[in-house]
Amino acid sequence: MDVRDIYITEYDLRRLKELLQVGIGYAGRDRPSLESLEDELERAHIVEPAAVPRDVVTMNSRVRLTDMGTNGAKIFTLVFPSEAKVEEQKISVLAPIGTAILGYRVGDTVEWHMPGGARTLRIEEILYQPEAAGAYHL
Repeated sequence: MDVRDIYITEYDLRRLKELLQVGIGYAGRDRPSLESLEDELERAHIVEPAAVPRDVVTMNSRVRLTDMGTNGAKIFTLVFPSEAKVEEQKISVLAPIGTAILGYRVGDTVEWHMPGGARTLRIEEILYQPEAAGAYHL
């Protein structure tokens, strides 16, 4: 799969780096997720919150995804680990799917790994993006 450009707001980058600093010290079984997030942040284009494209998945964005293997649709909100609630479709940025979609755009296809193997998802729509709504500090 091609590596595509990803976009992160300065505000999200700062909070995600804090998460990494704390998390790496206590990583244990989550270390691969933290390292994957760290890799994504290192290659991201950093933009002002007001300048982030409206079709980019940012923190607290609600997105509609299509599982390319099953053609099933999923809707998730990308959140920090403390806010994750699967029953409310809030997924952590440290979950493989969360790290996979962060910073990508509508139309992008991303691959994420789970115990049963790799899955491919297409980002179909941003239902809510805080920056597009003028909420720059969610």
